[in-house]
Amino acid sequence: MKMSWISLVACGLMFAATFARGEENWPQFRGPTGQGIADAPNLPLNWSPDQNVRWKTPIHGKAWSSPVIWGNKIWLTSATADGKQLFVLCVDKQTGKILIDEKLFDVPTPQYCIPFNSYASPTPVVEEGRVYVTFGSPGIACLDSSNGKMLWQRRDFVCNHFRGAGASILTWKNLLFLPFDGSDYQYVVALDKRTGETVWRTDRSIDYKDIQPNGRPLGDGDMRKAFSTCRIADFGNGPILLSEGSKCFYAYEPTTGKEIWRMENRRAHSGSITPLIGKDLIFYTTGHGSPPELWALRPGGHGVLTDSQVAWKAKRAVPTRSSPVLFDGLIYMVNDTGVVNCVDATNGQDVWHGRIDGTFSAAPIVAAGRVYFFSEDGPATVLVTGREFKVLATNHLDAGCMASPAVSGNALFIRTKSSLYCIQSNVTAMR
Repeated sequence: MKMSWISLVACGLMFAATFARGEENWPQFRGPTGQGIADAPNLPLNWSPDQNVRWKTPIHGKAWSSPVIWGNKIWLTSATADGKQLFVLCVDKQTGKILIDEKLFDVPTPQYCIPFNSYASPTPVVEEGRVYVTFGSPGIACLDSSNGKMLWQRRDFVCNHFRGAGASILTWKNLLFLPFDGSDYQYVVALDKRTGETVWRTDRSIDYKDIQPNGRPLGDGDMRKAFSTCRIADFGNGPILLSEGSKCFYAYEPTTGKEIWRMENRRAHSGSITPLIGKDLIFYTTGHGSPPELWALRPGGHGVLTDSQVAWKAKRAVPTRSSPVLFDGLIYMVNDTGVVNCVDATNGQDVWHGRIDGTFSAAPIVAAGRVYFFSEDGPATVLVTGREFKVLATNHLDAGCMASPAVSGNALFIRTKSSLYCIQSNVTAMR
């Protein structure tokens, strides 16, 4: 059957509208690709408590997990400040109404968590029909996304998170990946995401060399800690699972857990950054323990890699907490105290650097030719992408951000320390 000219025009307009609206789902930490890139050509540039706020929803508890989005639902986790009750929440994307607020786990004796962290810092993953949440060793669960009903749970993984859990979930095919890098045990697991059963578990292989004569670890456990979320990459020779532990960066076979290679760096620990994947390189930061560095690693190799596998290292304004973002051949990053640096991804050379207000843990995003940075203290700064440092806007809400933002359509979903906001241009607040 031939389509009429009017039908063709209508289909074209629908396609154009869909493209202009951007992607609707933000299913995991750092978005669809895990790299913090949003297909959203019309994100707002400016906002404040009285400008471009479509809705604001207070969220109870203390929690730094980032929101994830599927369809018309936003999912996030929360916890009481003492860690004794762990929750999942679902919020209507259009109105901000809380649809589900369910206590998943009681924890009579929580592990210690430093005040800077929270008991609900790892970010969930959502897909059609299911939501996967983790609080680290206190509990992992799979929920029915239509009603929040728990489909399976795991509470048997032993790990002293020591400072609190931080690594988020990664899913791939039928698997769910989680690292456990504690002061006592350090390993990575793959679960069958349909049943929650363990498919494989692989211990970290590095010798930490941190045991004192009295049998206690140096640094009271920090030398073994890490908070980084896994990534899947494929450079033409099959998929690899990338995971940063303490003092070491690893590549595993995702289906078996077999270690392919590792890159050691004994001067660093407590890696927190989600790796970036370029065309021919892997980018990650080295963590705490020495001045942090950004490393560009050539994929390939086996066993313990040597420095010959490192393409370059950058040292200016490298963060320990806020993951960098890679866009159009440039890497943008902000260090903990607000120094922003842009480096060329091919050679690590500085392109520019500058300073913005605030201290930073949340990961930035790139959209519509802009880089959005969200501080712990309140200001959110928008820069232009490209080879010059140029501030386009500085925006404020009522509290700062530990969580990274989500994007759906032309709206920003920002979780501050107290509330979840929908930020969209040219709207009247529905508060």
